[in-house]
Amino acid sequence: MIKLTLPDGSAREIEAAQSAAEVIKGIGMGLYKAACCVKINGEVCDLRTVIDSDCQFEVCTFDSLDGKKTFWHTASHILAQAVKRLYPAAKLAIGPAIENGFYYDFDLEKPFTPEELEKIEAEMKKIVKEGIELEKFELSPADAIAKLKEMDEPYKVELCEEHADKGEPISFYKQGEF
Repeated sequence: MIKLTLPDGSAREIEAAQSAAEVIKGIGMGLYKAACCVKINGEVCDLRTVIDSDCQFEVCTFDSLDGKKTFWHTASHILAQAVKRLYPAAKLAIGPAIENGFYYDFDLEKPFTPEELEKIEAEMKKIVKEGIELEKFELSPADAIAKLKEMDEPYKVELCEEHADKGEPISFYKQGEF
């Protein structure tokens, strides 16, 4: 048995390792639908994280800062995917969550018009409705840089090079063709 200690001090036991999403579904579908991420022993993790040992377990919804940051991070990926679908020549820069939302820098020949922003928003809604599975994977800094060069994303290469000296793996999230 694996013991999960919840924020209120109560415990929940699971018989075998399972994803945070499956644990949350076992607690309740309402909570599962509202969940943005979890904290395992105080560390923010995505819902695909497998729980295989006793831990402190907390579900974060959009009502929490960690939930908001996770939601906005995913929304920035959806925005980037929508832009790349509509404007394949666009180069991606950064798209971090900030205090009250997120932003994304794109390199294009000209700025987006209000009409183009409406098309991008419509494409984002379409992507969400597609229910695309998110897949996380990690690459070594050298492999990440090579992959991003192959994808012709010079700003992402630059970001990876800044982190490469730490030697830590670089996280990627794949959603459909993006």
